[in-house]
Amino acid sequence: MTLRDATTEHEAAEALALRALAFLAEDPERLGRFLALSGMGPAELRARASDPVLLGGVLDHLLSDERLLIAFADANGLKPEETARARRHLPGATGWD
Repeated sequence: MTLRDATTEHEAAEALALRALAFLAEDPERLGRFLALSGMGPAELRARASDPVLLGGVLDHLLSDERLLIAFADANGLKPEETARARRHLPGATGWD
């Protein structure tokens, strides 16, 4: 994989994670659960919304709940495994450089 490919994969992963964050934010119950589990408040979430570490955490949250993952995938025309693939390109993933 070239540096350009790695950059493109990372950017695509961030874009998918931002979609996941928007998906959570669409529903007060989903967002509330994420905030409760992460220990963040709404202001911190807004301030860190583009932080790759936070975005990795958003994908981890989806991946930890199969029902939520499938709902996100269905709402975005994705296969659930695309979320797992994207997760590998964000900080905190196993094997991430």
